[in-house]
Amino acid sequence: MRLEGRSLEALVAALRESPGLRSKREIQAAAAAFAVNELGVLNGDDAAALPDPDGGYTLMAAEGMQPSFVQREPFFAGLCAVLCNINDIAAMGGRPRALVDVVLAGSDRAHTALVYEGLRAGAELFQVPIVGGHSGRSAGAPCLSAAVLGKAQRLITSFDARPGQVLMVCIDLGGQFRADQPHFDGLTGCDPTLARARLAVLPQLAEAGLVGAGKDISMAGLLGTLLMLLETSGCGARVDLEAVPAPACALAEPQRWLESFPSFGFVLSVEPEHVAAVRERFAQVSVTAVVIGTVEATRTLDIACGSQRARLWDLASDSLMGFDQRAVRPAPPR
Repeated sequence: MRLEGRSLEALVAALRESPGLRSKREIQAAAAAFAVNELGVLNGDDAAALPDPDGGYTLMAAEGMQPSFVQREPFFAGLCAVLCNINDIAAMGGRPRALVDVVLAGSDRAHTALVYEGLRAGAELFQVPIVGGHSGRSAGAPCLSAAVLGKAQRLITSFDARPGQVLMVCIDLGGQFRADQPHFDGLTGCDPTLARARLAVLPQLAEAGLVGAGKDISMAGLLGTLLMLLETSGCGARVDLEAVPAPACALAEPQRWLESFPSFGFVLSVEPEHVAAVRERFAQVSVTAVVIGTVEATRTLDIACGSQRARLWDLASDSLMGFDQRAVRPAPPR
């Protein structure tokens, strides 16, 4: 994407202060409280990976929806509660098995019914059953969260980006923004078979050994998600903004696009010799996959756009989530 005469420094400054990225600082309290656990499972990934005695990993993840989002768009919030969990499992190279939900309803029963309709629609779309959960009553705004169980034979983690790898963005550009919200909706009207086939590419890439590290693009946006990956990997990166793919509806709004949460979007670190294979696998399911930068032996995330240069973050002096950058890949299962 191009800035068309606009200031890269001003854009980067705005992204640095964006609510989605700044909210990731709240993770620091959890990182400090749960730095060590009895199973030796590392925090900082999209899902917890528990080695299985018979091989592979059991994956566990959970997502909570902002109460204001649930209040405003109950059906879509229910759908996103499923989507976010499914994406977390795919980002780890896994396949989802089942979900549970937690719904604390407000006083409007029709509103709560829409939340459940969204949850059911998401479960049916991805063919992942909701097998239980918890329901109750909220004295204030309605609350919604969900958790997922999955399985991976070989992991994609947030800890394995290495200098010399390239950074790829793999994203569905066929959606549209939802009103004035940060959601880029590629699910509405999407063929269910295609939606499931896209998610299946991630575990296929993991099992073929074609990916180093990865994360799904979250509410921190594309560059914020990349920053999270760099923090847990203990690396830095240089990104060419002009290489970042964008839909036509976002060309005039670069900040909004870079802050958005897409229905299908992942950041991957890849060895240069595997780029063509990764690109081809995503092309088969109509997903754009392009190289946008390189992983470097620094602790900074630097952005270039034409002749302009700007630094988004220096992790050496300002941690984001607070996870130990010396973290290593979880031990393989026995």
